[in-house]
Order: sequence, then C-alpha cells, then structure tokens
Amino acid sequence: MHGMISKSPPAAQHNLATSRVVLLLLVVMTGIAPISLYMLVPALPVLATTFGSDISVAQMTVSLYMVGIALSQLIMGPLSDRFGRRPVLLGGLALMVVASIACIFAETLPQLIAARFFQALGGAAGMVVSRAIIRDIYARDRVASMISLVIAALMIGQMVSPLTGGLIETAFGWRAIFYVITIGAIIVAVGIAVALPETRRTRAAGSGFRGDVGILIRNRAFVGYVMCQVLASQIIFTFAGGGPYIVVTQMDRSSAEYGAWFATTGFAYLVGNLLCVRFAPRHSLEKLIWFGLALQLCGSLLNLLWSFTGWNEAPAWLFGTQMIVMAGNAFVMANSAAGAISIRPEAAGTASGAMGFLQQGIGALMSQFGAYLGGHSATTLPLTSAVMAISLLCACTMIFVVPRREVVVSETLIEQAEEEESGMM
Repeated sequence: MHGMISKSPPAAQHNLATSRVVLLLLVVMTGIAPISLYMLVPALPVLATTFGSDISVAQMTVSLYMVGIALSQLIMGPLSDRFGRRPVLLGGLALMVVASIACIFAETLPQLIAARFFQALGGAAGMVVSRAIIRDIYARDRVASMISLVIAALMIGQMVSPLTGGLIETAFGWRAIFYVITIGAIIVAVGIAVALPETRRTRAAGSGFRGDVGILIRNRAFVGYVMCQVLASQIIFTFAGGGPYIVVTQMDRSSAEYGAWFATTGFAYLVGNLLCVRFAPRHSLEKLIWFGLALQLCGSLLNLLWSFTGWNEAPAWLFGTQMIVMAGNAFVMANSAAGAISIRPEAAGTASGAMGFLQQGIGALMSQFGAYLGGHSATTLPLTSAVMAISLLCACTMIFVVPRREVVVSETLIEQAEEEESGMM
C-alpha cells in the first residue's frame, strides 16, 4: 500500500534500542549540523579580512546557517513521516556534502553564505529525524532519557568544536574546516546507509501531513509541551546573545575569559542531561518538567536579585547562578520534547520538525534581543529580567495549557494510537 512501511518485529526493535552503533549514529546525526556551525565561528574575522568585508557580513555565514537549520526541521520532519527516516537522512546528508564542497570553492562571501545555508538545510535533517527515530525504537518511558543521553554526548562535541575549528584554521586555513565537515558528513551518511534500518511506524493509507498537523495543533498537551520546550530554549539563546557584551564590555574582561565562563553553563546543561538520563525511567514526564522548572525559576530569581544588589557584576556570580538555570533547563527541554513527540508516535517527525523550527526560528530573534539588552545597558538587570520573564512564561504553559492529571496525558493518547494502528493492520 502506498505510503506504508511495515512495522519492525519486536525483536528487531529491541536490537535497535540496545545497539551502541545506533546510539552513536543518533549522536553524530544530531550533532553534525550544530558542530559545523560552531567550527566556523573562530574563523569569522579571517573571513571578513579575506573577502574584504565587514564582520557583520561575515556573521551572516552563521545567522543564515541558523535560518537553514530552522527551515530544515520544518521540511524534513514531515518528509520523514511520509517517505521514511533513511531516505530523508541520506538525502539531507547528500545535500550537505554538495554544499560543503561549494563552501570549499567559494570565491566570494555571498557564495559562501549561500552554500552555508544549503549546508544547514541538509545537515539539520539529522537533528529532527533523530528525535523521531528515538520515538520509533524506544518505549515512551525511555524517550526522555535517550534524548538527554544524545544531547549530553552532543554537548561535549559542541564544547570542543570552536577550539577544533580555530586550530584547523590556524594550521591549514579556513577552507580546511569545510574539508573536515565534508569528510564527516560522508562518514555519517555511510554509517546510516550500512547500519541504520528504516524505523518509521506503519501509517494508514489516508493519513498525511495535513491530517497530522490538524490532530497535533488541536491537542492541548502537544501545544503545551511544545510551548514549554521552545520557551525553555529561549533562555539559552537570550543569555548567549547578551552574555558577551556584559562580560567583555561592562565587566571589561577578555573574550577568552567570556568563553571560559560560558563553558560553565554548557557544563551545567550537560550535568542536567546526565541526571535526567538517570531519573527519567523512574519518574513521570510532568514531575521531571516541574523539577526543572523549579530550578529554572530559583536560578533566574537569584540572578535577578543579584542584579539589584550589583553582585553579579562579577562573572562568578552571574554564571555561577546561571548554572542552576541551565541544569533545570536540561530537564525541561528533554522531557517536554519527549512529551510532544509522544502525543502521536506515527507523526513524530512532524512534531519534532515543528518544535525544532519554532525553537531555532524564535531563537534567532531572541539572540538578537539578548544582544540588544546586553549591548545597550550598563548593568545585568535587563538581561536577567528577560531570563526571569521567560522562566515564568515557561512555567505558565505547564499550569494553564498542559492538562493537569496524575497520569501523563500522552500515555493515554499513545495507547489509543497503538490500538488504532493494531486495528488497521
């Protein structure tokens, strides 16, 4: 039947879920786009000099890359639900390889910017499809922990990627960065082609993108989980946008020192994800989200109080307190993402894509907003106020949007969906 893929036997699903190779593939397919983003950041001043352009124009190799990531998730998620996970992944990586080669041979900065956009458009397929695959092969009570595990491994890669990119550029020039990205994309594509079977769930003959979207947006739980996840991610974008201006301009510290302090928030996010891996199998999604929200609110409130007292004019106070926020943020983002993609398992790609698009698209705006707050103020108060406001909004989605029940709402919906599937087979 057109559009249908047979459901994998339980034994095959178990083998995939316990395979370290599959877990490694999930990590690298998730990470190849963001790692490629951060690898080029240290070379931006060199790009501006090489092409005789302003640094703001060179910055577009990053900003339009983020736009490409956002659009990719909106496109690739529904495509993976319709045509399968493997074809979309392989097609996206093929586009990334071609675009990376175009980056190598770019003769002008506009050519490089355009090639970077398509590089992100193809590479980000792994970000959205990996979450769908996790929902395909793991039981609902393991989805959050597996998302956290993948993110934790990815965080390590992202923390070292700017250093790696800087070392490559210093030793071999900026074009060598794209040689490494090209080789990496080819290796990931070969790994997927060889070791990752199709995981997409069976779909009914009449189901499609329009029907999936209609069902999802009418579901309060889905809307609430997505809003919670997207708002939580904006804390990261806002703080990252304003942080450099506060540390370098207001506190008169070096950019290298800012990088070191910012790494502490990444470490806290990593620890939060590792703790989530440990606790997720034993606690419900809602309990873990509320635990994360409590940490977010406490940390945000403390940093706001430090702004009034002036204590967080020192980076140790500002970033030390922000680490509390980031540890809680990891719990909120992983579990709300798991809740959103579990509402309708056969449409996990569409759900993941919508969530990723909103996260990245709004994130690009919030990053600029954070930069404005940090660059046009003499204290940390505007930035910490914004983080506090976002934390409150995030909590409000769980209070007023997600249905408050003892049993997580997605569990019932999943059981209904599985019963419908079994009746159609």
